[in-house]
Amino acid sequence: MVVAANPLIQVTPGLMIWTIVCFLVALFVLRRFAFGPIQTLIDERRERIRRSLDEADEAREEARNLLEEHRKLIGQARNEAEEILSEARQVGKAMQQRVKDETEADRQRRREETKRQIEAETRRALEAIRAEVAELSLFAAEKVTRKTLDDKDQRRLIDEAIGELDFSVLERND
Repeated sequence: MVVAANPLIQVTPGLMIWTIVCFLVALFVLRRFAFGPIQTLIDERRERIRRSLDEADEAREEARNLLEEHRKLIGQARNEAEEILSEARQVGKAMQQRVKDETEADRQRRREETKRQIEAETRRALEAIRAEVAELSLFAAEKVTRKTLDDKDQRRLIDEAIGELDFSVLERND
């Protein structure tokens, strides 16, 4: 036997054998009762992590799909909003044009009505003037001739007097 200076590194064959036997027994016990359950726990944890990663990938893919769908819906909503605004603008222009046309038609109608009223009043005024001229003509003729004229002579004198008057100047003032 070799004697070493330090008793911890000194080789003792009996101690070595008992250390190897204890190590093998401890290895057997650990392998039988500890390594199996520990390995099972490690495998289970590895499987849980793998499932979590798969679920995370699926969730990420679903989130991408939802985001894409959301973007499409927003795009559709914008397009619909644009269409609604365009239709509203067209309806507004159509209403504006209709109001303008109705206003123009109303203005034309009033203008025509006013024109008819003016023409009617002009005709009445001309008739009144003609009647007054006829009466004055009869009066003047009676004074000149100093006799009363019969209906036939009155009518002839009225027609002559009215024929000589120029009423066209009054009728052209539209």
